[in-house]
Amino acid sequence: MKYCVLIIDGASGWPLADHGGRTCLELAHTPNMDAMAKTGVVGLVRTVPPGVEPSSACACMSVLGYVPQVYYRGRSPIEARGMGVPINEGETVFRCNLIAVRDGRMWSYSCRHISTDEGRALIAGLNEKLASDAVHFYPGVSYRHLCKIKGREDTLLASCTPPHDIPDKPIDEFLPTGPGSDLLRELMIRSQLVLRDHPVNIERKARGDIPATMVWLFWGSGKIPDMPSFKEVYGLDAAITSGVDIMRGLARMIGMEVLDIHGVTGDLNNDCAAQAIGALKALEKYDMVVIHVEATDEAAHAGLFKDKIEAIQKVDEEIVARLRSWDKDALRVLILPDHSTPIEIQTHVADPVPSVLWGPGFTASGAKRFTEAEAKGTGIFLQEGYNIMSKLVHSK
Repeated sequence: MKYCVLIIDGASGWPLADHGGRTCLELAHTPNMDAMAKTGVVGLVRTVPPGVEPSSACACMSVLGYVPQVYYRGRSPIEARGMGVPINEGETVFRCNLIAVRDGRMWSYSCRHISTDEGRALIAGLNEKLASDAVHFYPGVSYRHLCKIKGREDTLLASCTPPHDIPDKPIDEFLPTGPGSDLLRELMIRSQLVLRDHPVNIERKARGDIPATMVWLFWGSGKIPDMPSFKEVYGLDAAITSGVDIMRGLARMIGMEVLDIHGVTGDLNNDCAAQAIGALKALEKYDMVVIHVEATDEAAHAGLFKDKIEAIQKVDEEIVARLRSWDKDALRVLILPDHSTPIEIQTHVADPVPSVLWGPGFTASGAKRFTEAEAKGTGIFLQEGYNIMSKLVHSK
């Protein structure tokens, strides 16, 4: 038996009043997921436990079969693991977004998905001007980077707001507050002077792109507890493909191989076909492959419902179709979003998400399509989402 987990990040959401009260999943044309839904077990899964932030880190930890209340200590150190950045005693790490502010308001949490090369050049400029023995910036992918701070563990007590939660809102109302926030605010404010005349931003403005006007620090955390390997818990050799560091970090923490597939990105340009082909080829070596697609979540954060629908349809056509037709071994598939990202609010919520278990051993639960409403209508609800992996692997 082989296994595939397809995580369509943030694909679920709320009914859109301007579109007949239908969600993006309902509006999308998804014949392959719908075919799986008709013959598989469809239901709702609570991937984000009560009281835990609805981040991809927490939700995907559940999907991979680990209890967030036990192992989740914050997102940034997981991303650090994905980037190969060590965190020692007395050190804290924060997500460091390159953002754009205009007229005092959040213009873009991603500088319209600045390129990775441009992001790296800007982070190098920040290190040149702002780094010290106590502060260092680390380049990641696109707009997503890290800032590590030594000797200021009080920064973990600061109250910080993710920039994608405040589109077009005055940033002064959402700057870090509380203990330790003084250093975070200082770095954010000083970054404006460094970035203002950087050659990358001069070129971006000249061609009409959104410049990176400052950094935004949030999701701070320290070290996280060791996690048992996936092989130890589930008895399977597994690999993962994703365009973002958070998933690569989670994979390395539990001993999953990280696949390097050309064309896999963390934005709307993700090559779904290449990702599917590379993942299925990996099944010749591994028992399980996890495919994580970020594009749907990025579209939702930007409030682009048409792009979100298009991304869902692309996943269906270029990934799910290949899963349905794969015939080298018996294959069990789990498809689900990690969390919901409603277009209306452009951020994550902790709502239960639809899921489908498909393949040998799974029989129809009565759903007609892969949507939120159909999943609710089956009456199947998994309260403790981290058990979904056991259902995929251990169901008779």
